[in-house]
Amino acid sequence: MNNQTNMSYKTGEAKGQAQEKGSQMMDKASNAAQSAKESMQEAGQQVQAKAQGAVDAMKDATGMNK
Repeated sequence: MNNQTNMSYKTGEAKGQAQEKGSQMMDKASNAAQSAKESMQEAGQQVQAKAQGAVDAMKDATGMNK
């Protein structure tokens, strides 16, 4: 392998490694975003359930639930 061919090979190899590293970082970011979305959905469901519980308790207390 001559020097120019070797440099081209190493340049291509470095480019491939950089692309793979970028891909891994994007995957991690995507996973973090998905996790955050799921956490927010779960929190929203908990708030909704607590609010419904408060409404039901108020209806029971005022006799509106009969």
